[in-house]
Amino acid sequence: MSDDDTPDSRRSLLERQRTSELTEHPGDPPVVARMVVEIRSDGTRTVARGAVEDVITGERVAMQAHGTTPMALAASLARSIFSVPSLAGGAMRALLASRKRRR
Repeated sequence: MSDDDTPDSRRSLLERQRTSELTEHPGDPPVVARMVVEIRSDGTRTVARGAVEDVITGERVAMQAHGTTPMALAASLARSIFSVPSLAGGAMRALLASRKRRR
């Protein structure tokens, strides 16, 4: 095993890749919300738990979703997100603002 192929060097490379993927790029719109989700699955059921933060208002909410298929999980996550009125309103405002800019 070479020095560049140690577990620590691989971990360091992964961290650099993750960081570079999350950095802002020129022309990116401003951040309006953050979401962190942990997904656990045993092959028969899937549970997603996480948190959503509205950057503008500072509101933070926990969310949880269950599903037996990826589509069921995605639908459950969407329902969880849009069940919070301020987050749903913020998402709708962002969508409408992006449509106005395209015209």
